[in-house]
Amino acid sequence: MDKRHIESSEMIINPDGTIFHLHLHPSQLCDRIILVGDPGRVDMVASFFDTKTFEVSSREFHTIGGTYKGKPIMCLSHGIGPDNIDIVMNELDALANVDFETREVKPEHRTLTLVRIGTSGALQPELILGTPVIAERSIGFDGVLNYYAGRNDVADLNFERAFCEAVNWSSLLAAPYVVKSNHELVEQIGRDDMVRGCTISAVGFYGPQGRELRLPLANPDLNKMIEAFRYEGHPVTNYEMESAPLQGLALLMGHRAMTVCSIIANRVNTTASPNYKTAVRDLIRTVLDRI
Repeated sequence: MDKRHIESSEMIINPDGTIFHLHLHPSQLCDRIILVGDPGRVDMVASFFDTKTFEVSSREFHTIGGTYKGKPIMCLSHGIGPDNIDIVMNELDALANVDFETREVKPEHRTLTLVRIGTSGALQPELILGTPVIAERSIGFDGVLNYYAGRNDVADLNFERAFCEAVNWSSLLAAPYVVKSNHELVEQIGRDDMVRGCTISAVGFYGPQGRELRLPLANPDLNKMIEAFRYEGHPVTNYEMESAPLQGLALLMGHRAMTVCSIIANRVNTTASPNYKTAVRDLIRTVLDRI
């Protein structure tokens, strides 16, 4: 990035010197970051830490920093949805790469490593409950990345075209974008105990993921078309709400990011596990060991 001054209206710094939403100081930022949706899950992750050096809560953003087996690390909750990921990624990047005194982009880029640990619903019948699925590719239904220059440079345009044609994508919806996770990070975290999949980031939990309660769906057959879709022989594996904007923004900003989710429901088999915390806890420990 070129050196430039960022106006106070564009990057709001609180009176105590912290970034606007996260309420974090640049000095608190760690290079290794675990992301979770639920603010309460931050305590679960931090329960594995050897030491805790700080704790900050602001709205749905709860952060605990410390060390794990000698590694400086922090866990941050982003809340639910792709809009929150836009806030979290921009503010974390600002903490890393903007001088808060001069408001200028730093000449030396700092790269963050971000692993999101979440829960997800499977779209293929063979994915049993409790299976950890890495979003090796993510399909963003949210449209967040479409607001940023360079979107086409980091997206898989051939995949996007094939997907839109196969499911007869509606022009009323945001254009999907397809992005990969950081390959090096996937190799570091993923082993034979994790499935490498293609994850959809939806813009909501109910209608946008094909759930019908009282309101009928505009396209009730969309999930069936998604389940049947294959690209280069690979299926779409699961639904969640944050992996695509996380991985897409990380690619644009020069950070390493990936998502791994524990399957807590299978949409094809119509099964679900409300008692999923044990599997999530095991996944947290595994990621902490490998990050």
